Amino acid sequence: MMMWMLAKVGAKALLANKLRTFLAVLGIIIGVGAVISMLALGAGTRDNIMKQVSTMGTNLLIVRPGLAGRRGVMSDVSQTMTLDDAEAVASTVSGIEWVSPVVSSNLQLKYFNKNAQTSTYGVAPSYLKVRNFEIERGRNFTDNEVERMARVAVIGPTTAENLFGMDEPLGETIKIKGVNFQAIGVLKAKGDQGWSNPDDQALIPVTTAMKQILGVERLREIDVLTAPSDAGNAPVVAEITTLLRQRHRLTPEQDNDFNVHDQAEMINMASSFAMTMSILLGSLGGISLLVGGIGIMNIMLVTVAERTREIGLRKAIGARERDIRNQFLFESVMVSGCGGILGVGLGVGVALLIPFLAKLSGASFTTLVEWNSIVVALGVSVAVGIFFGYYPASRAARLDPVEALRHE
Repeated sequence: MMMWMLAKVGAKALLANKLRTFLAVLGIIIGVGAVISMLALGAGTRDNIMKQVSTMGTNLLIVRPGLAGRRGVMSDVSQTMTLDDAEAVASTVSGIEWVSPVVSSNLQLKYFNKNAQTSTYGVAPSYLKVRNFEIERGRNFTDNEVERMARVAVIGPTTAENLFGMDEPLGETIKIKGVNFQAIGVLKAKGDQGWSNPDDQALIPVTTAMKQILGVERLREIDVLTAPSDAGNAPVVAEITTLLRQRHRLTPEQDNDFNVHDQAEMINMASSFAMTMSILLGSLGGISLLVGGIGIMNIMLVTVAERTREIGLRKAIGARERDIRNQFLFESVMVSGCGGILGVGLGVGVALLIPFLAKLSGASFTTLVEWNSIVVALGVSVAVGIFFGYYPASRAARLDPVEALRHE
């Protein structure tokens, strides 16, 4: 009954000056809307980053050539990674499931009068296991085809569409850097990852790529898929480092001429970055909410001044200080609460509109509205009403009834 009376009196007082109340509510609406839309943008970006990084798997190690140096003095990029290194890693290091040597280049693929500039990778058959690819139709090339440098290719779905349109690519002959290759398989789509598109690529035997296409003797990298372990990838990284230092005949004072990148660490870094971005965007929205709270305080101070005689009359007939304080505090919470509810609608609407507007401008943004962000925004809006309404409410409660009745 008391809550109903407070709500009834508060609503009557706030509706007495609709424009002023609307302006106070508007500040909270904008603040809550900004918080939800910014958090949705941050959550969407975080989710997109994690999906892109996680497509390569959490147990992936990438061994790449590093800077050659001695006692901390770096010279030039080392070119020491060989097929023998990859075979040694696969046969010697424990805790490994699959290993694939990799060479790559951006090459032109042709099919009659159609051509496409595509990332072309020379790999082992195990590359699909290492990088979590699947064959949608056709087949992968075999170890035997790698040994005899067969001219066969597995292409991505985007590459297949660019070259063949709606026609079936399997069994057809395509040219890679002017050399004929038979398309024997099409990969299952993974989706464009922004900085790279795994759907637009061609995979060929690593020996064919090195000897017949690129004319190189060194690898770009060695991809390693480790077995799941409670100890993580650290023991495997240590074994690979020791093995390659021995094979490259590096003395203790020499730095590694290679780098071992742990995908799990990259995922943690990406997650940390995305979380920081979400906090930053949420803070920017929180500033708008703070401004709205200051507006509520200003409005409530004006309301107390206008209703001074009413406060004096209530005290004269027995109202206690806490009754007056609760009344004005409740009105402040009503303003912020209503603003919070309307702000949720605005924030969700803006969050849904951002990807559409970005698409029209040629950009790409993803938003993800999370329930916890809505709950937090509503909770903060109510807290803002309490925090910024407490001083005006206390000021009203402390008014002397005699002086209040004399107020003009």
